[in-house]
Amino acid sequence: MSEGTGGGSTSAARARLLDAATRVFYLEGIHSVGVDRVIAEAQVTRATLYRHFAGKDDLVLAYLDRADRGIRAGVEAARAGKGSAADEVRAVGRFITEGIQSPGFRGCAFLNAAAEYPDPAHPIHQAVLAHRQWFLDTVTALLEQVGDIPAVEAGRHLVMLRDGAMAGGCLFDPRLISESFLLGVEGILRARGA
Repeated sequence: MSEGTGGGSTSAARARLLDAATRVFYLEGIHSVGVDRVIAEAQVTRATLYRHFAGKDDLVLAYLDRADRGIRAGVEAARAGKGSAADEVRAVGRFITEGIQSPGFRGCAFLNAAAEYPDPAHPIHQAVLAHRQWFLDTVTALLEQVGDIPAVEAGRHLVMLRDGAMAGGCLFDPRLISESFLLGVEGILRARGA
């Protein structure tokens, strides 16, 4: 396939670059993988990489954007058709545990990226914070519909449980971690009167 400037081939090359970056960044870590490795994995030229991405940081941002969009879509799909807000929270919890129990699970892409880019002003760290804020806002809004007390603390509690489950899921038995996480979700719901 040509890497020329024709619409389809350029788009295909960009997709290969992003597919390769997603795979190796997630499995091996962002800092441990150089652009030469991504270029080799994607089977494109260096010029093609720089035609689509200004540099490695731009590629990392595209990788995180892809992960963000995938998680948002998964959360929306999990919530669809549920009878109550409590059932939606449970469905989001199950969506999280499906990820933890999936083959090749290596923790949360966003927590991993934050560990590699600790400077709060860095654009990659900012992308991590934006994703986390969306998730916190989403679960807090759902929990607000369960019970009649403010849900800010419950939302933070759920995010903290998720963070722990994501870390534990790649260090211990993911099935047991998932069970513990879902028990924690039920505890939050019970505390809110569900």
